[in-house]
Amino acid sequence: MIAVIAAWVVVVLHFAFAFAETVGWTQMARRFGYSKEQADTTRSLALNQGFYNAGLAAVLGWALATGHSATVIAMLAYVVAMAIVGAVSVRWTIFVIQGLPALIALGLALL
Repeated sequence: MIAVIAAWVVVVLHFAFAFAETVGWTQMARRFGYSKEQADTTRSLALNQGFYNAGLAAVLGWALATGHSATVIAMLAYVVAMAIVGAVSVRWTIFVIQGLPALIALGLALL
């Protein structure tokens, strides 16, 4: 049961990331230290990333709601892998914010 709750936390987080990247990118980018010009330049990239996060959250939520445990495990592993890429290519806090909750949920799901 705790594994399911942890996985739902990952779903909620990724829907929040999707919203921030698709709707609130300019404000979020500036909060992370990007200039207005940088935020404007990267807006289309953020929109694309936001839709990936929404899709990830939707598939993970569907798998949780329908009991497809193999899909839940695969999606959580995917989140961990993408968080590692983000940590290496952008900043380490991406792993803490996105990867750690998924890693915890994955570990609990595999018990």
